[in-house]
Amino acid sequence: MNIPPRPSWGIRLIARTLAAFGTAYILPSVDLDQFTTAIWLAVLLALLNSTLRPLLILLTIPLTVFSFGLFLLVINAGLVMLASDWVEGFGVGGFWSAMAFSLLYSTISSLLEGQWMLRVMRARRRPF
Repeated sequence: MNIPPRPSWGIRLIARTLAAFGTAYILPSVDLDQFTTAIWLAVLLALLNSTLRPLLILLTIPLTVFSFGLFLLVINAGLVMLASDWVEGFGVGGFWSAMAFSLLYSTISSLLEGQWMLRVMRARRRPF
């Protein structure tokens, strides 16, 4: 079984930047000033998701188990609200807006990264 590689960090950064910009365009309660702000937001969310999120998940295991994993959505929304405090030019209208942003952002970035993976797998199957 041939497992395809993950997209490179550059492809993931582009996908997440486009996802942040598109999500802010779709949601009326989310403000994103310019495209460079979306780049900084994607970088910060990636850093928060790789450092702070595992720690928060570890600390809230009982609550996460009790809520059947739904508390993870609260953690994601909290990280988006923290990013809105740290990134100049990015604003979220409140907790529910942050949760909607988090859900839509992860969905769009997953779809974009998945499209890249489909293209790579199709390119490998084609004979020259």
